[in-house]
Amino acid sequence: MLLYRLRGTSHRRRLQSKIKKNFRDCLKTTLSGYCPLLRIRPAVRLACFGLPFRKALIRAAELGAKAVEIDARHELPLGEMSQTAIRQIRKLLDDQGLRISALSFNTRRGYNVMADLDRRVEATRQAMLLASNLGCNVVTNRIGVVPEDQEDSSFTALQQILVDLGEYGQRVGALLAARTGSEDGEVLAAMLATLPAGYGAVDLDPGSLVMNGYSATESTQSLAPYVVHMRIRDGLRDIARGQGAAAAFGAGAVDFDQLFAMLEEQHYAGYFTVDPASSRNVVGEVATALQRLQSI
Repeated sequence: MLLYRLRGTSHRRRLQSKIKKNFRDCLKTTLSGYCPLLRIRPAVRLACFGLPFRKALIRAAELGAKAVEIDARHELPLGEMSQTAIRQIRKLLDDQGLRISALSFNTRRGYNVMADLDRRVEATRQAMLLASNLGCNVVTNRIGVVPEDQEDSSFTALQQILVDLGEYGQRVGALLAARTGSEDGEVLAAMLATLPAGYGAVDLDPGSLVMNGYSATESTQSLAPYVVHMRIRDGLRDIARGQGAAAAFGAGAVDFDQLFAMLEEQHYAGYFTVDPASSRNVVGEVATALQRLQSI
């Protein structure tokens, strides 16, 4: 090749080095089945350890997590979060080399329920502002049942709430991500497609989709462009009983390889947060899941 006969400039040497590196990356992709463009950033749901906040952070870092999902309702009470408290939390995270993968804010009802809606929306805004102040741009919650009929008045009402929260999120720098599982991914995607660009976001919970009788693969096909956070959570579905159960990463019905490939196509850059199924051996399950993620 002509390129390999070129000599003389450092620019040409750098170009040769870059081409060789790209070739090695392509070869690695072919052999492993994974594309190196998908950056695996492993995280863990902090509350799963059942430890005080600081000790839980230490445990997460020891197990190899790069970030943690924090529960804004129970681990970080909104009404008590002064600027001093926020600085202290950021210092605790920095001490362990951790970031926040997402701030979860699980309301008792979705935004489709009119009772106490104004208070619920205002609390969600506070959670979004807190997330931004903590250096996190994702707040997760179940938004409520999404009607399939877009002419239904309840569809329009939910849509308007999501637009309002989306506008606020654009101002403060934090997205509200709808956690999957309450409906088929195609139905949720249809709602998000009606929102202004950048307002719709998804917290992909494949295990919850399976447990509720939906296909994680088909749902992700519809939702992949909106995914800003993914839970490493598997699930099983007992068709005869009509029941679902959580499962450890790789022990359920979710085809994670397919899901990772779909996210790679969308240049996904968010975190993969381990959300363990077991309450008996949390540390072991988290450690195994994090090791598997890091090996991808």
